[in-house]
Amino acid sequence: MMYPYMTLADETEIVHSHLKDENGVKTISVHFERSKPYGFDSARISLPSYQWITRDGFTDDEIKKFENFAARHAHSLFYYAEIGGLDIAKAV
Repeated sequence: MMYPYMTLADETEIVHSHLKDENGVKTISVHFERSKPYGFDSARISLPSYQWITRDGFTDDEIKKFENFAARHAHSLFYYAEIGGLDIAKAV
């Protein structure tokens, strides 16, 4: 399951997976996606290893920014993955 997390100014959508247990290590996937005229740019990174699973359409500079974003937001992303996502409806 994927949960919405944030939309950036350039309309890149960021979503994250539920919390997974891989051989005793808690992991999540963070997905970045941006619409383009004929499809999507997309990239997915696994945390806490920071290994890129997929990269398509984003520049190396954008990927580096996404990696920095994931590092700065890792604590929150893991927290929301554990509780089933950010419940925006309750915050309003």
